[in-house]
Amino acid sequence: MEKVLITGVSGGMGLETLKKFLSLGHQVIGLDIKRPELEDKNFIFHQVDLTNIESIEKIYNDNKEEFSNLSAIIHLAGIYDLNSLIEMKEEDFVRIFNINVFSIYRINKTFVSSLKKKGKIIIISSELAPLDPLPFTGIYGITKTTIEKYAYSLRMELQLLDKQVVVIRPGAVDTGLLNVSTTKLNKFCETTTNYSYNATRFKNIVDKVEAKKIPPSKIAKLIAKVFKKKKPKYIYKINRNPLLRLLNIMPKRFQNWVIKKILISK
Repeated sequence: MEKVLITGVSGGMGLETLKKFLSLGHQVIGLDIKRPELEDKNFIFHQVDLTNIESIEKIYNDNKEEFSNLSAIIHLAGIYDLNSLIEMKEEDFVRIFNINVFSIYRINKTFVSSLKKKGKIIIISSELAPLDPLPFTGIYGITKTTIEKYAYSLRMELQLLDKQVVVIRPGAVDTGLLNVSTTKLNKFCETTTNYSYNATRFKNIVDKVEAKKIPPSKIAKLIAKVFKKKKPKYIYKINRNPLLRLLNIMPKRFQNWVIKKILISK
């Protein structure tokens, strides 16, 4: 029986990945702010605030034996935000970095000594990470790009300790994050002082992109596949949007022209 640590197990991709690993006979230690509605003899849950290093360190120090000999650390906690970079509140700007970026750093820093040789750190990024940011999704894309720079640097370091780092880049996934994105976008359309018309046009585009979503069970299946590989690739991609990829290969000046034409044309 392998032992894995998963963050964000209370919903979406985290919950599906929890179920997948339990179905494969592994022991799962889950970390989240709230407990998922699931009981299993091989599931251990710890309520923890991933934005608070003291909370994380306390869980670890109080349960060191329980966390020993981990085969994988799987990062699925995260939030989505959609806003203007010149209008969003500073606390919202800081919060998304605190959860999407710094929580990964905190967990890895605390638990990496419990990760056994050949063990894997699997980080969920986004198809947006390597792409040039679009209007109003910039803050989310910036955090994912930051995560990937962090992940590659971590991979360089941990290979020296015979431990592996893998990144998964999904496109739209049918999780609670999509519901949040819809709510955030609706609110942004209602409250923006600079982009009311542009935001409404952008919302129509987002609705079409998110219509091509996949169930979180597919992400869980891919994570389990990566977990089994002795020599996994660094990056795995799933459900990438072809229009976003096409736009990104264009010269930056052309990208700006296209977005401007789409979002201001009446």
